Amino acid sequence: MNALPSSVLESDHSEIVDAFESFIRRELVPLAAELPETADQPPADLRTYVRKRSAALGFYGGDYPEELGGAGMPFTAVVLLHHAAGRSGCLLAPYALAGSDGPSPLLRNGTPEQIERHLVPLVRGEQTRCLALTEPHAGSDAFRLTTTAVRTGDTWELNGRKTFVSNADRAGLALVVAATDLGDGRAVGATAFVLPMDQPGLRIGQRYEGMSGEPLFELLLDRVTVGPEAVIGGEEGIGAATALAIDSLSRGRLVVAAMCNGVAEYALRIGVEYARERQAFGRPIGDYQHVQEHLVSTRAEVEASKLLTLACARLVDAGTEAPENAALAKLTASETAVRAVDRSLQVHGATGWVRGHPLEFLYRYVRMMTIIEGTSEVQKVIVARAMGLN
Repeated sequence: MNALPSSVLESDHSEIVDAFESFIRRELVPLAAELPETADQPPADLRTYVRKRSAALGFYGGDYPEELGGAGMPFTAVVLLHHAAGRSGCLLAPYALAGSDGPSPLLRNGTPEQIERHLVPLVRGEQTRCLALTEPHAGSDAFRLTTTAVRTGDTWELNGRKTFVSNADRAGLALVVAATDLGDGRAVGATAFVLPMDQPGLRIGQRYEGMSGEPLFELLLDRVTVGPEAVIGGEEGIGAATALAIDSLSRGRLVVAAMCNGVAEYALRIGVEYARERQAFGRPIGDYQHVQEHLVSTRAEVEASKLLTLACARLVDAGTEAPENAALAKLTASETAVRAVDRSLQVHGATGWVRGHPLEFLYRYVRMMTIIEGTSEVQKVIVARAMGLN
């Protein structure tokens, strides 16, 4: 199956993408082949190895400066790498790139001390982190916070409960957003804090098992006392978490969009291959119009979504990115991926539904993508506001 030419999608980043794909084929595919056929998630030690190996090659956290352990890549290149990871079909490939457990744009606003202590180890893959934003009664409305940070002199006391926190059990530090000024049931001012996971008063609560095998956790804060060194951005960061989180979420949404586009392309590829090979009534099933409808519709949607995501990434590099652009790309790509996997599974029939088939796992995996980094409905609200509709 021919996709859009690499010159259209990758521009001057094709060498980076080629090198990353070579790394996946040469090192990650053989490792993934040793995992059980029904494995949804690799073991923790293998994830750590992949992360550190990728960091050593300059892929993990690639858009961070070289002095921090990155490769100084433009954000567009990072988006293309996530696309390549998704379309590889390799279970280990996503762990070779910094996602929700890697270096955070929030810490780009840190003090020099915070950057050296926390960001550098993240970029180099030496540790991971988690983001504690969502609360039991504040999911999509992320800043209806009840977790508070009360200041007394030079110290802050944090109290509250966060939920659906990914990677909390393996993280070395947590980024916690707390209300510093509560208005009418909503945070007028919010501040982001960076906390080591062994911080007194900080502990993991309930564990939730996700559809794709990735667990989520509660994070409980009981009289967690910290000094100004924990406030992201120092004193200037107080009350600025909203803007910082929006920047972080926008980049995160484009990364999710790129991964979704790659997964959709992979699902399409194996759907086309199966349609060419599978015989029914003496003919390949790809000869039948209903099967062609599934695959051609997916092809049209995937190519359009790829171009939209790439355009938004280039706006980030140009310094003209707006939150509604990332929201539109994430909405389009995640919904496209769900349809792409669903259609390919339909083409495969019972073969694709059976546990252990890549599409069975992807069916559960991509369903998560319409929820994380803001649900599809939230993305529509963001875009509608930008259109002046509310």
